[in-house]
Amino acid sequence: MDWTIEFDKAIEQYLPDLEVLQDEPMSRHTTFRIGGPAKRMAFPSSREQLVLLMSFAKDYGANPLVIGNGSNLLVPDEGLDRLVIDTSANLNRVERGSGNTVLADAGATLARTADLACKSGLTGLEFAHGIPGTVGGGVCMNAGAYGGEMKQVLRSAAVLFPEEGIRALSCEELSLSYRHSLLTEHPEAVVLYAEFELTPGDPETIRAAMRELMAKRKASQPLEWPSAGSTFKRPEGHFAGTLIDQCGLKGLTVGGAQVSEKHAGFLINRGGATFADMAELIRQVQQRVLEETGVTLEPEVKIVK
Repeated sequence: MDWTIEFDKAIEQYLPDLEVLQDEPMSRHTTFRIGGPAKRMAFPSSREQLVLLMSFAKDYGANPLVIGNGSNLLVPDEGLDRLVIDTSANLNRVERGSGNTVLADAGATLARTADLACKSGLTGLEFAHGIPGTVGGGVCMNAGAYGGEMKQVLRSAAVLFPEEGIRALSCEELSLSYRHSLLTEHPEAVVLYAEFELTPGDPETIRAAMRELMAKRKASQPLEWPSAGSTFKRPEGHFAGTLIDQCGLKGLTVGGAQVSEKHAGFLINRGGATFADMAELIRQVQQRVLEETGVTLEPEVKIVK
């Protein structure tokens, strides 16, 4: 039986005020601007709704995909026979906690979280201001930039494990490392919110640091084109963008997908790129770099099935 039938009935009965869209194009919800329709897309406005949605998904075989800004996703053009849960629209509160802490919902952008920390005179999140993702994804992937990473400032996170319930995990328990955490080994787990432990600082100094990092991003990265940021993880002892550049791959194009001429570590959508275009470009870059340097590039982008 089509899982949507029972799922729709459950939503009507238990969450009648929840916004749920049918056959919603994922291209509207990913920074690549690529992706076909999701069978159902829900926009919970509370943690309780998110927990209930995950329960419904388990009961009816909906195969949930929880997303934030969609800044690290490549989605097939044929779409997803899945329940996509978007946290960025409504589950995005950020507030000052006790002491030197900041609390942020999973769907809060890292930019807004860093901005509130700045206004509160708390330093430590400057590196995150230009990262286009949300707190949930940032925790899962130990997001980082310019020498900073979540591991340095994360105190704890509340995580829903569908089979166990909600657990409060410390930074140590989350086992953060380069683009990896306990949660990357448990893709069924969902971050609900996170607490950051920061350090008192001067708001003007913090703001100046964020402006400087943003200026560096604008100067070196193709922010004017749809992309998923750095497409590949940093290989040990190397930089992915440098390897790709050294192989003469800047400007390499497959359909509407292209290796950025500004920063070879970015694969961009020059207009009308399909999933197949981007997937093939990723494959060609991996193949050429391996042949010419012996280094295997691992995608940082999550290719959704």
